[in-house]
Amino acid sequence: MKKTIFSKEPDVEVLFEFNGVRTHPAANGYRPHHLVAENHLTTGIHHYYDVQAVPPDGTAKGTITFISPESYPNSLWVGKKINIQEGERIVGYATILKVLNPVLLK
Repeated sequence: MKKTIFSKEPDVEVLFEFNGVRTHPAANGYRPHHLVAENHLTTGIHHYYDVQAVPPDGTAKGTITFISPESYPNSLWVGKKINIQEGERIVGYATILKVLNPVLLK
């Protein structure tokens, strides 16, 4: 069985909105979980535009590179708001601005 790793290219461009639950800023490379479908939580790497980190209650634009996007095809669209989670704890939201990976586009 082929081992799946993070793709090299971002899958989506988003607006990140953190809700103040985290105690420290989220730095570039942060790898939380994302609720991309009703019952599908997956890991993704954050990259923020123009900042190295986002405060616990801050916002920023950037990208997410998901692990195994082929496992949840046709699950994202422009305007969809997905949870950013650390386990069961919701630490923010990502609103999809652009789907860059056609496998994910609904």
